[in-house]
Amino acid sequence: MPIEQRTKKEKKGLRYAGWTLLATLALLALTVIPENGLFRDPESGSVLHSPFFRGIIIGILLMFFFPALAYGITVGTIRNDKDVAHHIGKSMSTMGGYIVLVFFAAQFVYFFNYSNLGIIFAIKGANTLQSVGLTGIPLIVGFVILSAFINMFMGSASAKLAIMSPVFIPMLMLIDPPYHPGLTQAAFRIGDSLTNLITPMMSYFALIVTFAEKYDKRYGIGTIISTMLPYTLILGIIWIALLVVWMMLGIPLGPDGPLYIG
Repeated sequence: MPIEQRTKKEKKGLRYAGWTLLATLALLALTVIPENGLFRDPESGSVLHSPFFRGIIIGILLMFFFPALAYGITVGTIRNDKDVAHHIGKSMSTMGGYIVLVFFAAQFVYFFNYSNLGIIFAIKGANTLQSVGLTGIPLIVGFVILSAFINMFMGSASAKLAIMSPVFIPMLMLIDPPYHPGLTQAAFRIGDSLTNLITPMMSYFALIVTFAEKYDKRYGIGTIISTMLPYTLILGIIWIALLVVWMMLGIPLGPDGPLYIG
């Protein structure tokens, strides 16, 4: 509803909500901006590694809760604590499907990590690609495909890079011509991004399914994957083609980021 069509009471509630948000932000700022701020690190005085950032979720919660409370009290939808509990329960009811889905997804991810299947797939795949004897552009393309495949089983990009970089960065630095580690990172990021659309291991996949089911009850995991699969294939072709052309033209990756070493 446009702001012009709202009642005077609703407009007043929005103003109070805005002022409450500013007051909440100011209060949070007072805990970290002064050198002796309450939520700074008590030993180093740092803000980055401090109770403030460790509890940032609570801060975000308060930034939504207090303005909403001010608005509800102003317009009359919140008169007592029972009304607050009712509105919170009503909001959380829409998260029920997501919570259930995340519960089972968390079990799957935990057991997958516990069994080390992701590490096994990564190491075996890297060794296989290395033993084939590919060099140059075919090797880079193979690395992209391998990264995309491993991403189906490991959700953490940093974990995949930690496993694959000790193998591929030295290998690509020793071939002729020797490729810069930045190129290996770029190829890895291309492959890692391609299958994020279709892997249930992605952190936000359950949330995507939940929102899709909200608008169409027929949607599920299989429907989302089948819908996103064409995008994965098209983006894969475009990204790989762009990488190949980039390498053939010898365009640097960026400032101080050549394709080759030396």
